[in-house]
Amino acid sequence: MKSKTVYLTFNTKNKIEIVRITDQVNEAIAASGVKEGLVLLNPMHITAAVIVNDDESGLHSDYLRILEQLVPYRADYRHNDTGEDNAASHIWRQLIGHQVVMAITNGHLDLGTWEQIFYFEFDGQRNKRVLVKIIGE
Repeated sequence: MKSKTVYLTFNTKNKIEIVRITDQVNEAIAASGVKEGLVLLNPMHITAAVIVNDDESGLHSDYLRILEQLVPYRADYRHNDTGEDNAASHIWRQLIGHQVVMAITNGHLDLGTWEQIFYFEFDGQRNKRVLVKIIGE
């Protein structure tokens, strides 16, 4: 069994941003030498998420619009009483799901036709990491 750990790093220009990371994940898999296995993608921050979906800008806008409707970013939250301003970002992460596990087949991500991997940043403009943990043969 092989194992490799890679950290992707981000410092987004915007507080809320969606970044496609499919290529970086495939590069990490290639470097690992794993041909058949799994990759865990975990944003190591409680205000970010990793998801799998279509790379379509309208869909990305829809995600953010619906999250804002469900949990308005600038609303009055108890968490913000601590001096923070990011309570909504914590809730958004839980609503969207925070990590994914993907299959590796023949040394590459085994993606469906339109599937891509995205890092969703909800409280950015500072250094953040995504753990890429690859295991397999």
